[in-house]
Amino acid sequence: MKKVVQIFLFSGFIVLFAGFRVSDKNWEKQFSKIDNEVRKNSKAYATLGEATKSIGHRLTGSVNGEHAEDYAFKLLKSYGFKDVVFQPFEVEAWMRDTVTLAVAPGSSDNFREVPVVSLAHSPVESDLQGEIVDVGNGLEEDFEAAKDMVKGKVVLANINLVGVTDKKNLHRSEKTALAIKYGATGVIMVNGAPGKILLTGTASVTGAIISIPAVCISNESGSELRKWLKEEGPLEAHINMHNISKPIKARNVIATLKGKSNEKVIIGGHLDSWDLATGAIDNGIGSFAVLDIARTFKALKVKPERTIQFVLFMGEEQGLLGSKHFVNELKKSGEIDKVSYMMNLDMTNDPKGVNAFGRTEMNEFFTTVGNAIHQVDQSYKNEAANRAGLHSDHQPFMLEGVPIAGLSGHLDPEVLQCYHADCDDFSLVNKEQFENTVRIASMYLYALSNTDKLAVKKLSDQKTRDFLISQGLKEELVIGQEWRWEQ
Repeated sequence: MKKVVQIFLFSGFIVLFAGFRVSDKNWEKQFSKIDNEVRKNSKAYATLGEATKSIGHRLTGSVNGEHAEDYAFKLLKSYGFKDVVFQPFEVEAWMRDTVTLAVAPGSSDNFREVPVVSLAHSPVESDLQGEIVDVGNGLEEDFEAAKDMVKGKVVLANINLVGVTDKKNLHRSEKTALAIKYGATGVIMVNGAPGKILLTGTASVTGAIISIPAVCISNESGSELRKWLKEEGPLEAHINMHNISKPIKARNVIATLKGKSNEKVIIGGHLDSWDLATGAIDNGIGSFAVLDIARTFKALKVKPERTIQFVLFMGEEQGLLGSKHFVNELKKSGEIDKVSYMMNLDMTNDPKGVNAFGRTEMNEFFTTVGNAIHQVDQSYKNEAANRAGLHSDHQPFMLEGVPIAGLSGHLDPEVLQCYHADCDDFSLVNKEQFENTVRIASMYLYALSNTDKLAVKKLSDQKTRDFLISQGLKEELVIGQEWRWEQ
């Protein structure tokens, strides 16, 4: 749902690690050890391959999801972590059952079946027929332009932006929220990936069941439907679906590497996946990178200045449920004020740089560290980005003012086309690029957990509000019902 750090070292810059000062050369010495360990002994590719084969998908609330939680727990134990715990939480688990979509001209009962998949958190039962109204990209301006036509109709909207380059896209759940706001009775989303690929994912901004059915059709079907609308419209859509929703328990998996101080650096990625395939890319490559980073730190007997927590979140795909619970528990205990940084790996692959998520105070630090990484690995480009975004497990932390870091890399187009689709399997994973994520993320985590002093601190509530506005995130958070400040 859809998911970079940089560092330069200057002469005289001081970092603490294992009790001694670290100069530019010594940064590189420690990074070289990490680099060598991962290149020789990484288990990321092997363990992800084994998990996708033996477990399959990792849907939160399913038997497979429980098996994935157990797998991660046992793996961390096998790497030598004594402090590994499950953090249980209750969720309303949504599971698909059956769905059909049939379309016909409004003056005919000659319905044609269209291949379709339900978007998560659609109603448990729905049998709906209504006229189709095309709202293009499904942004608020599109709904506003068609507001007199949308009420009581089934809207057709693109998941990706089509035909515009100067607009910011909305998440599918936010487009669904707009459809509900403007009175639509159903939503048909058109996948952006070419061909016949069907995409799933949540259509709910809160993780609760939505009031109207939401489905996804392929790009090819969307083109055919729009052509049919133009030639024979208006069209009627008949959506019939049955889904399952029930309360279940899921578990975040947490391993702790004690530091010399009570400050914490958290590195996490979501372990759960959708059920159409095995979720090797989303988010196998992120979560199993976190597991292998944990293995690397144990293998090298790292003794960090700051305590590090390695977290495998469940429930991300169904509304950031695990990370929201994790942050709420930190707030209850008062531990949220001890979190110095959060690094999130979501579909992170073959990193070339770091994203400081809008915290410009960290530019110099990340540039310095990135420069040291480049000395160890000449292929590392040390690219800088500094923009905040939403819709992954960093979000609950960011909304509490915690500084965030993410790695920016790339996925080939044929891999991205399988996002949330039935083709997201282990054959898409590139071993070298996957292990690059482990290497580079380990180096940044090492630096974040050992530098003498970080240039950023947790923001106050008012400064968090101002920061989110400055990053252009208020509108999305309002639509997503996550804006807790006055509007």
